[in-house]
Amino acid sequence: MKISASIYSDKQRPLQKVIQDLVGHQIDLLHVDCNNDTGVFEDIRNIRKWCNTPIDLHIITDDPEKFYPFLKECPVEYITFQYENLSVPLLIPHDIPGKKGLAITTPTSIEVFDEYSDMDFILIMATIPGQSGGVFDEKNFSKIRQFRRSYPRKSIHVDGGVNAEVSFILRNMGVSSSVSGSYLFGEASVGNALMNLTQRDIESQYCVKDFMTPLAEAPYIKINGASTKTILESVENGKMGFSLVLGENDILIGLVSSADIRKALLAKIDAHETITPEDLINKTPISIIGNATVNDLLKKIKSCPFPIMYLPVTNQEGNAIGIVNFVHLIKGEI
Repeated sequence: MKISASIYSDKQRPLQKVIQDLVGHQIDLLHVDCNNDTGVFEDIRNIRKWCNTPIDLHIITDDPEKFYPFLKECPVEYITFQYENLSVPLLIPHDIPGKKGLAITTPTSIEVFDEYSDMDFILIMATIPGQSGGVFDEKNFSKIRQFRRSYPRKSIHVDGGVNAEVSFILRNMGVSSSVSGSYLFGEASVGNALMNLTQRDIESQYCVKDFMTPLAEAPYIKINGASTKTILESVENGKMGFSLVLGENDILIGLVSSADIRKALLAKIDAHETITPEDLINKTPISIIGNATVNDLLKKIKSCPFPIMYLPVTNQEGNAIGIVNFVHLIKGEI
């Protein structure tokens, strides 16, 4: 996951000093907030003189057309327009280079992206736009999952409330880029903050159930009446590479992954028609309770002698309530 530094969040130093500090620490992107002011392009021109770091421009305006000539003259790598402020349809000319995105606030449904599905990414504003130092709204974990399901080939960017613990969760969810401002410049140094934002060891106040894929959104099948065919269909139709297998009251019986299917086929390659549900189901999957913290999650993963791709989540009684899918972590790091 790339870190995009909100350059105007540092109120203490001249812009050139801020840019030099960020570039010296090899920041991925420079996030430039523009509140309906074309004068921001003077800063962008200066940044181009100082470094080659990609620019991530977020424009809040009710008149996007007035920015088009500036974007042609002074192109940037990422352009985002805030959806809620638009008073006219957003029709960005094709000759404006850079990846295009649509920014939405927490209350706005991701369905508004349907009208702009030719864009490259969505920017989810997890706090109130323009307010620095806000707290990440947990509702956006669900929005990220929803957008991932609807647009699996689009990138997800997040802005607002991203500290070290939120950064870990977002990476796990496959977010491509996160904007950091007050946290980045509020630590002892930019280098220290960046190390916290990208480290793999992190303590968190969030619980696994806050960001897991809930059972209602995960593929599963009831063990009663399940056949080899219906189990395979559940894995295939779920499009996540696995299916949970549940008993009465959603008690976790096991898990069937693509790897389990391959093992069953190899074991009975010459008599595949004899494969039974028992052959497919891993009845001893590693699991975790929903109230576990992110730190507990990391300890669980590190203690396992083999790589974990899917981690079922249960309550204290062993009833399945969701799953953590680490496939998205790989997507977010690409």
